[in-house]
Amino acid sequence: MSTFAQLSGLRGGAGVVRVIGHRGARGVMPENTLEGFSFTLATGVQVLEFDVVMTADGVPVVTHNHHLANSATRDAHGRWLTGAERKVAEMTFAEIRALDVGGLDGRTAYGKRFPDQAFLSGIRVPRLGDLLDLCASHGENAPYLLLELKSDPALMRDDAARADLVAAAVSDVRRYRMEARTVMHSFDWALLDECRRQAPDLPTSYLSQLPENADDPGEDSAKSVGPDYQGLTTTLPQTVAAAGGQLWCPYYLDVTPELVSEAHDLGLSVLTWTVNETDDIRRLVATGVDGIVTDYPGRTQRVLIDMGLTWN
Repeated sequence: MSTFAQLSGLRGGAGVVRVIGHRGARGVMPENTLEGFSFTLATGVQVLEFDVVMTADGVPVVTHNHHLANSATRDAHGRWLTGAERKVAEMTFAEIRALDVGGLDGRTAYGKRFPDQAFLSGIRVPRLGDLLDLCASHGENAPYLLLELKSDPALMRDDAARADLVAAAVSDVRRYRMEARTVMHSFDWALLDECRRQAPDLPTSYLSQLPENADDPGEDSAKSVGPDYQGLTTTLPQTVAAAGGQLWCPYYLDVTPELVSEAHDLGLSVLTWTVNETDDIRRLVATGVDGIVTDYPGRTQRVLIDMGLTWN
C-alpha cells in the first residue's frame, strides 16, 4: 500500500488531520463547480472530493445526482427548472452546459440546507477534464483528488456501460497527468474492482454508509449500489482491506475509535464524510481519523487550529 504516492497527501499524522473539500466547499459556494473548487484551493485545502457522471454523448461531468436537481438548476433565462428532473445520462454535454448551476432555490428543502451558500449566475456544470485542467495548473502544488464514480442503479447489470464510465474517467486523469494525485472513490465496491483492473496504479477508496442511517434530502441515495452490509462476515475495515482497497471512507455516524484503530492496523487510511458541525468535527478528530470530508473547509480549519492541529 505504501507504493501509492497518492496516499501521502491523504494520511494523517502527528498533529495533522487532512481537510477534504466536499464538492468543493458546498456550504458556502455552488457545489461541484470550478468556482467552488478554486475557492477551496485558495483557502489552502489540498484535497478535493467530487462526483462524476456520464452524459449521453460520453462526456464525464462533475455533478452529484443522476438527475439535475431543479432546486439548483436554472435555464438560460434564469428560471428554475420545474417538472420531472432531467437525467444526465439522457442529455448531451451541450444541453447540460446551457444550464446555470450557480445558486440554490431557497424555497426548497435542499436550498434551506445551505443558506450561506453564495448565489452566482452564469455557472456551468464542468467536464471532469475542466476540473483536472484547473488542478494540474497548480503544478507541484496540485491538490489530491477523491474522484467519486457515481453508479447508475439502472445500469448495475450493464458491464459495458460501467467499464466505459471507468475508462472515460481514467482517460481524463491520464490526459492531464493527474495520476499521482488521484484516488478512485465509490460506494459501488464492485466498480472499484473495475477501476483496479483498468488502472492498477490508482488507489481505491471505499465509501460506506450503514443502512440504518437516513439519506440526506435532495440527494441521490447510494444504498442501492453499495454492498450488502448485513451479509458481510467481517468488519468494514477488514472487508475493504481484503478487497484490495487503500482507503476506507465511512459515514461520520458509523465511525468509532475502535474501527479507526483496526483500519490503521490493516494499513488503511480513514477519511470520514460529511462532517459539518463543530462538535462532530471535534468528535471525529478524537477517533483518530486521517481526514475530514466537509462542506465547510474553513470551519474545519478553525476547529483544527483551536485544537492545535494542522491539515497539510
